[in-house]
Amino acid sequence: MKIEPAASVPEEIQRILSAQHHNPFSFLGKHRDGDTEVVRAYIPGAARVSIAETDLPLDRQHGTDLFEWRGRPGTVPDHYRLAWTSGSTTHTAYDPYCFASQLSDFDLYLFGEGNHQHAYRMLGAHPHSVAGIQGTLFAVWAPNAGRASVVGDFNAWDGRRHPMRSRGGSGIWELFIPGITPGTLYKFELRHRDTGGIHLKTDPYGQQFEMRPNTASIVTDSAPYPWQDQAWIERRRNMDWLHAPVSIFEVHLGSWRRGARGEFLGYRELAQRLVSYALDMGFTHIELLPITEHPFDGSWGYQTTGYYAPTSRHGTPEDFRYFVDQCHRHGIGVILDWAPGHFPKDAHGLARFDGSALYEHEDPRRGEHRDWGTLIFNYGRNEVRNFLISSALYWLEEFHIDGLRVDAVASMLYLDYSREPGDWTPNIHGGNENLEAIDFLRRLNQLSHELHPGTLMLAEESTAWPMVSRPTWLGGLGFSMKWNMGWMNDTLAYMSQDPVYRKYQHDMLTFSQLYAFTENFVLPFSHDEVVHGKQSLLNKMPGDEWQRFANLRLLYVYMYTHPGKKLLFMGCEFGQGREWDDSVELDWYVLDYAGHQGMQKLVRDLNRLYRESAALHEFDFEGRGFDWIDCHDSSQSVLTYLRQGERDALVVALNFTPVLRKNYRIGVPYPGVYREVLNSDSEFYAGSNQGNGSGLHAEPVPWMGRPYSIAITLPPLAGLVLKPEPS
Repeated sequence: MKIEPAASVPEEIQRILSAQHHNPFSFLGKHRDGDTEVVRAYIPGAARVSIAETDLPLDRQHGTDLFEWRGRPGTVPDHYRLAWTSGSTTHTAYDPYCFASQLSDFDLYLFGEGNHQHAYRMLGAHPHSVAGIQGTLFAVWAPNAGRASVVGDFNAWDGRRHPMRSRGGSGIWELFIPGITPGTLYKFELRHRDTGGIHLKTDPYGQQFEMRPNTASIVTDSAPYPWQDQAWIERRRNMDWLHAPVSIFEVHLGSWRRGARGEFLGYRELAQRLVSYALDMGFTHIELLPITEHPFDGSWGYQTTGYYAPTSRHGTPEDFRYFVDQCHRHGIGVILDWAPGHFPKDAHGLARFDGSALYEHEDPRRGEHRDWGTLIFNYGRNEVRNFLISSALYWLEEFHIDGLRVDAVASMLYLDYSREPGDWTPNIHGGNENLEAIDFLRRLNQLSHELHPGTLMLAEESTAWPMVSRPTWLGGLGFSMKWNMGWMNDTLAYMSQDPVYRKYQHDMLTFSQLYAFTENFVLPFSHDEVVHGKQSLLNKMPGDEWQRFANLRLLYVYMYTHPGKKLLFMGCEFGQGREWDDSVELDWYVLDYAGHQGMQKLVRDLNRLYRESAALHEFDFEGRGFDWIDCHDSSQSVLTYLRQGERDALVVALNFTPVLRKNYRIGVPYPGVYREVLNSDSEFYAGSNQGNGSGLHAEPVPWMGRPYSIAITLPPLAGLVLKPEPS
């Protein structure tokens, strides 16, 4: 039977009973009251309560579930246990309200000014010990809450049971609950101080969550993981990535492979199968579509609710650490797709977290992406910047991630991104630049490079914003590299044309060299290009089946020999014909067919050639690594160019028509023999096997401004890579 408080109950007790007390520690727990000591406990549903150490009973107050003991000071120890009965069950636990505050004032100060680089160590839920008593310390930032409580399966999700301690103007609430162990489910229940509205929220700093559709946070174990990648981390620290090969395999873990019944594979099984595959294919890095926790599978992780939690779809945080460790032990880097540009409106997440626009802007003209149905972070708020920067550093530090690919940077940089006139507000100077987001990105990149040398910060930035990948001290944004979206769009638009029309679009291939070295570019054929009706890369290609495969092989030769680091989405490496579907695994069965086998072999060999040939990667970001032989032969849709390293060079010839061209003369810089090191028309790749046999001798016939020349056979819809062997 529910006991209703009497009308004469004092106001302070009324606030405890109705879960509206802003500072429960001032009333609950042990206190001095004149010459006596008082212990108060509020335990809804309890029949009897006593102090376990002394077997002293507490008296029920005012016909409520509030219990009180009064007696001589010193009778009750500083840290005491309460014993209570509820029905036929007896419980014993330390009283959370007999423990002092655990968070330091210095931590609160750093967080408030936006300089707490490891806020995740303070906020959230962490196994904790006080005077040898084990439990969990909970902390949450909710400045507009009138009351904050920890709720979970340990207190029947009752917000009256464990109200938290307010840390004043910091907006942070904390509570140490003894006896709470890793694996415990919890959320925060927040009562808005003005409206009285109740908000049940998952932990913004939660490091593990239930499997969707459930949304509770889970207390994680704080035991250190036994990393075995020290040699990798040391090599990464000293790696000259500017001049090293970087070939990225972009993967969505939920649809790369699945189990026999269509279930998700765990991180540990993926660590074995995916690492072996990436090694065999010759990729240097695996880039994961966001594995940060998210409620909706169809968002692919880009609508994140758990910025500190690997998704439970594939296992625990320890399992994911194992995955990264295995990658590193086999020489493969791991890049995480990270989405600080927006977050979803799910009621259990960050949206109106404490009943107010806390993480987002109140004004929808600045706080909402209408295209995506998501909210925009308020980058000008110290605590929000702390949240995001701490998240980035968390993945780099706690999971040894080798870099972050920052999603949708353009949407962060421009206040009028995808907005109609009048539907956005200008900055203080009247412009459309998001000054707070710019400062945030620069700070993010500065700290990432400073604290974790060798890590890569990649920007998906689709506009002409200058100096994205230039140092902040030169006025840049400080990213390591930028996706070359212009090159990608021009190239795919060109390749989708019937070859008979390509001569009219020749500049779509040559234009990229006008800006190729203005940024440190990655050439991306990503997941975005093979979904939502865009067709697979294979089916973007024109012509019959043979021509589609030949065109795609040619496209890959062009990509791997063009200046810039490389990125290829899973399935593209073997020419999957169906659009990517995140709900099922890739069509691995197509590897029973010669065309797909040949495509896979070609990408494997291109990765090998790219890694082993300094000419293809040493000066990816410098003009001296590239030189046109002939960029003007639009009538025959042929491109020829040199890729050059400090000590080697390669000749590249690309024929974008299905016409076999014999005795096609090109100028070359050196005498000697030029041998094919790759021919995408080889029968080994399911081509027509036209080529140049054992080699071509350079003749002293000046051509195209070069002192020597060779007459080559250009296979149809094919790319050649020739290596000079000076006599």
